[in-house]
Amino acid sequence: MLFNIFKPSKSRHRHSDFSRLQTDMHSHLVPAVDDGSDSIETSIALLQGLSALGYRKVITTPHIRPDYFPNTKETILAGFADLQAAAKSAGLEMELACAAEYFVDYDFQATVEKEELLTFSGNHILMEISTFSPPPNLYESIFKLRIKGYEPIIAHPERYVYYEVSEFQKLKDFGCLLQMNILSLSGHYGKPVKDLANKLLKAGMIDLLGTDLHHQRHLESLQKAAHNDSMMDILATREFRNADL
Repeated sequence: MLFNIFKPSKSRHRHSDFSRLQTDMHSHLVPAVDDGSDSIETSIALLQGLSALGYRKVITTPHIRPDYFPNTKETILAGFADLQAAAKSAGLEMELACAAEYFVDYDFQATVEKEELLTFSGNHILMEISTFSPPPNLYESIFKLRIKGYEPIIAHPERYVYYEVSEFQKLKDFGCLLQMNILSLSGHYGKPVKDLANKLLKAGMIDLLGTDLHHQRHLESLQKAAHNDSMMDILATREFRNADL
């Protein structure tokens, strides 16, 4: 069970990193398997950047999306083993773990039925949906996951701007946690995403924060965000569950 570790503050704070979160649970740092890091060297540099931002644990989550990134559990774990070895050689003092970000499409239910999925911190599974329109089988997929004992986390709900806040409450009532991308608050993904992110935060619906780190530009944006006083003040007055992962 997750507990509220990132506790709200009644006073204004000035932070320059994300050390209070401790754990990042959404990134793409297994090299050359998706649209994230393209090499071991890049992955190590990005991990060093996350360490400098205060993170002590990173759960990296490569895409599994058959039409674009046809990864398997075996290919992801093989790449992750190489990353772990490189991190050790580089003297990186950070706990590393690996899962995946599953895309809910028409084939996803079959995957749930026939495969053991990549999970983290117990049986949590990170899943994303289309940013253009909702999948018709979303709730059936969630039901199948729950029946099999998985605990679903919806990645970056603020990017699904076709949904009203009430729909996200329905997803939470259905047993899902919601994970917001930190950079959504900075406007990195555009104003509609930023607006929805603020609505979800104000409604107290965001359970976890993730970097969704893919490349150096994302890292630079995170470094800039860490010095955005107004954004960091917003985060400091909300409860998140990252530190228990």
